[in-house]
Amino acid sequence: MRYRVAVITAIVGILVGAANWVGAQKPGTLTAMDYIEIQQLYARYNNAIDAGDGEAYAATFTPDGVFNNNAGREGLLKFVEQYKGQMNGLVNRHWNTNLTITPSPEGASGTVYLMLVDVSARPPVIRTAARYEDSLVKTAQGWRFKKRTTRGDTAPAKTQQ
Repeated sequence: MRYRVAVITAIVGILVGAANWVGAQKPGTLTAMDYIEIQQLYARYNNAIDAGDGEAYAATFTPDGVFNNNAGREGLLKFVEQYKGQMNGLVNRHWNTNLTITPSPEGASGTVYLMLVDVSARPPVIRTAARYEDSLVKTAQGWRFKKRTTRGDTAPAKTQQ
């Protein structure tokens, strides 16, 4: 019985300490849970666009969110429909790596590398490489993209020898 009381007391102490630590977070800082939730946002984005699910894709943005030149929910839905049409039977997967998340006054900034891989080809083919630059905000529904910009990678200029 004493053991149970000691364990329960320790757990309560840990929870109270964690709550105090989270409550003491300074504006412009992120908690471990914020980082996890933002990483999950990136995964939901990739899964939604790869599935051609416009509703799920638009839900990763704020209602007035912007992806490149596509603004607001309707603009994002239209983008997904155009994207699906351009695929013409190809099956692409968005592969992200080297995600960097930094606190910002508005919420967070994120950058991540992108490889767009056509998995309908055998062997799979890398279709493009780019970098996303993101502005993220925490909403009542969780973390969302406020603005997402794609910066395509370009081959370096060849030098003549």
